[in-house]
Amino acid sequence: MRLDAFVDKVKAEGQKYQRVLPWRYIDDPYAVLVSEVMLQQTQVSRVLGKWERFLMLFPTLDALAAADQATVLEQWQGLGYNRRALALKRCAEICSQEYGGVLPKDHDELLALPGIGPATAAGVRSFAYNLPSVYLETNVRCVFLHELFPHEEGVSDKQLIPYIEQTCPTDDPRSWYYALLDYGAHLKATSGNASRRSAHYTKQSTFEGSRRQKRAFLVREVLAEPGIDLEHLVLKLATFEKQHGRDALMQSEVEGILNDLVNEGFFAREGNTFMA
Repeated sequence: MRLDAFVDKVKAEGQKYQRVLPWRYIDDPYAVLVSEVMLQQTQVSRVLGKWERFLMLFPTLDALAAADQATVLEQWQGLGYNRRALALKRCAEICSQEYGGVLPKDHDELLALPGIGPATAAGVRSFAYNLPSVYLETNVRCVFLHELFPHEEGVSDKQLIPYIEQTCPTDDPRSWYYALLDYGAHLKATSGNASRRSAHYTKQSTFEGSRRQKRAFLVREVLAEPGIDLEHLVLKLATFEKQHGRDALMQSEVEGILNDLVNEGFFAREGNTFMA
């Protein structure tokens, strides 16, 4: 397919399947960043509402930087991947201290901030600042693979990037990427996920019964009861596991997970007591 025909088709399909989402067509880089971080590996339906409430409680980078970490983690519950909340708060702290409470426009400066990778940096530049960038995430990847590489397996991002660069307009990259996202979401829902033919595709691991689920459970328990001790956390997790038909973990295993969470900055430990 010729690139001009590809662009015309994406615009038409994007218009046809356009989604109205609260974080679109806004000029607040911080609000865009929050949406981009929340949407990483999380369905849009789970982010709706969470995004608005988060911004009501932490309306600016300075407000998030000054917020209590436990409160931030509490508001993140239900989105998964709690590390993202910690990284977002650290990012806010750096922006508050070094950038006057403003998110930078520069791609390299964005990449240097915690929790911001190439796609998130490009998303902030494209959606908040309406600047051309190489925005490559799963829905965008799906469209390029579906239309330009319909029969190829193991397509690398290196192969896709030149096409993304050539098709991204300089005048309104924001609307272009919204069209790609909406068309990609439609394709994934109706034609299967073409992203599976990417060389970088990895199937998301099952959450149920995973170590990630146990980590999330323990974070919730410490947030709900600051000062809870190791013995009670072991018992609570054992009850949770048995309710789901699984064997309880040994105390040493639970302690290992808790120590990892302490080392990652989720909460503090004093003796056998854990506090957010």
